[in-house]
Amino acid sequence: MTQSNTSPDQRSAGTILITGASSGIGRATAHLYAERGWSIVLCARGRDALATVADECVQRGAAAVSVKPVDVVRGDDVTKVVTEVVEQFGRLDVCVHSAAVMSYGTFLDTPAEVFDHAVDVDLIGSANVARSTLTVFRDQEHGHLVVIGSLLGRIAVPWMGTYVTSKWGLRGLTRVLQQEVRQYPGVHVSSVAPGAVDTPIYAQAATVVGRAGSPPPPVAQPEVIARAVAAVVKRPQRERDADAVFGLVNKFASAGYSLVPALFDRLVGPLMWRFGIAREPKDDSEGNVFHSTTVPQRTKVTERSVNTSH
Repeated sequence: MTQSNTSPDQRSAGTILITGASSGIGRATAHLYAERGWSIVLCARGRDALATVADECVQRGAAAVSVKPVDVVRGDDVTKVVTEVVEQFGRLDVCVHSAAVMSYGTFLDTPAEVFDHAVDVDLIGSANVARSTLTVFRDQEHGHLVVIGSLLGRIAVPWMGTYVTSKWGLRGLTRVLQQEVRQYPGVHVSSVAPGAVDTPIYAQAATVVGRAGSPPPPVAQPEVIARAVAAVVKRPQRERDADAVFGLVNKFASAGYSLVPALFDRLVGPLMWRFGIAREPKDDSEGNVFHSTTVPQRTKVTERSVNTSH
């Protein structure tokens, strides 16, 4: 499905493909680039949610919007989507990869199939997206891959082993890619690595702890991360935090993890249980690890402040 706001003689500002575009950071990034007149390609597993975001992007002024449902674990399907995008728009300028899933529970309590598939989505899925888009960028001699990393690619916390494992691996993969694309002057790879962000990923996560996850403070709004994405697209850099304030918090956490690991390990469990796990009971479930689900775009914790957020 493709919707267009432009006449045949008008040109868009560029073409951007966004994974995880049905909610959170991906959705906010789509909104931002729609307002700037780009052609937007929306990718996620859920077609209905993507259709809603597509309408939002058209209303915000996108030159064109194309909906491409895809599961990033399926590498051949990802390649097919990227090929279709180039055929449709003539080029691909930017890919923002934000598709991810979470699971809460200790390593031993988390079902092996949940752990394995969550890592497949978050890490192998990232490799699939990188492989397909960077091949196009190399061949057309320009393009920018922006990977949404995480503070949890720098530190470790209990009950989030799937996500921590994936994000540490993703940070390593991203650094390798940055080194390897140096031979292609017009091709860039960047990482935007925020801490907690107010997105549905926590409510959608699998859990075996009898509660849902919750974004621990301080919590950034997805629009803040979208602006950070746009900043690295405009001025490429290896890795960027959400902004100066959240970046300072991330650096403090990273320093504690590296410099005083014994103290960090003693404190992180109680703090995580108090601030990173919701108070309300929730039945154990596989969440959206295997299939897309629908939940509110904002968490209950921050709904009250949405109108005053960035």
